[in-house]
Amino acid sequence: MQPKIDVLLDIKTTLGEGPVWDAPSQRLHWIDSTDGRIFRATPGGTELRAWEVGEPIGSMALYQDGSAFLAALKSGLYRIDIETGEKTLLAETGENKTRTRLNDGKVDRQGRFVVGSMDMLEEDPLGHLYSYTEAGGLSILDEDIICSNGPCFSPDGTLLYFCDTWTGEIWKYDYDPTTGSASNRSVFAEVDTSQGGAADGATVDSEGFLWQALVYSGKIVRYAPDGAIDRTIDMPVLKTTSLAFGGPNLDILYATSMAKPPLPRFPEDGQLRGALFAITGTGVTGIAEPRFGAGEG
Repeated sequence: MQPKIDVLLDIKTTLGEGPVWDAPSQRLHWIDSTDGRIFRATPGGTELRAWEVGEPIGSMALYQDGSAFLAALKSGLYRIDIETGEKTLLAETGENKTRTRLNDGKVDRQGRFVVGSMDMLEEDPLGHLYSYTEAGGLSILDEDIICSNGPCFSPDGTLLYFCDTWTGEIWKYDYDPTTGSASNRSVFAEVDTSQGGAADGATVDSEGFLWQALVYSGKIVRYAPDGAIDRTIDMPVLKTTSLAFGGPNLDILYATSMAKPPLPRFPEDGQLRGALFAITGTGVTGIAEPRFGAGEG
């Protein structure tokens, strides 16, 4: 089945990332990581609204009551009030903020926020993978990471997928839904970075297949639960960054992209760079993402 790729909004995000479909509000959220903005729109791209967060942002989630965003900013984790925009610092990593910042994150099936950090030069293993709850604060799940990307969970919540972009590997952990601990890291799939692509954001569909954005190669790959490539979608831009299923029936695959590469060594792109895309006709559906704090184990 050949999917249809439409431009939902051509707003030229400098570094579009982190799409989150919120089922209760029936709204899509995504970010401009470099410019420090959170966006929200309807499934069809109308009623666009933006929030300025004042610094680079790696990812976000919605609080359980829908009143605020949980935002992974350069300086730490913050609660951002949706109505007023007021920022409240929740936690700091203690990392060297001249070299690292928080990056991609996702809420697990119990409501914890799992988020990684990265070396902003994308050279050295200075980052960590964290888990955050309001009661327990930040805890470390893994370390020695160059560029954290793509955390997402199997349908039953017992597997955590994650990648350190420049290793060329997508990892899989045994994940304990009760405690939020991650163990037994193994290589789920390998990405040939010599061809220009690298693993970026990801999501899991209702059949338990992993959808991975390969940034700089213009491809989205669907991996079977055993790590085999199931299919590949060629995108109209090279720098597709992250993915989320959404829409009323969870059958629209939303894909973000970047208008400007973060470092000079990365490639430029075509006219649609920075656009938000809506992909239909994949024949599969996603899973409704939990809000932050929904149970927390």
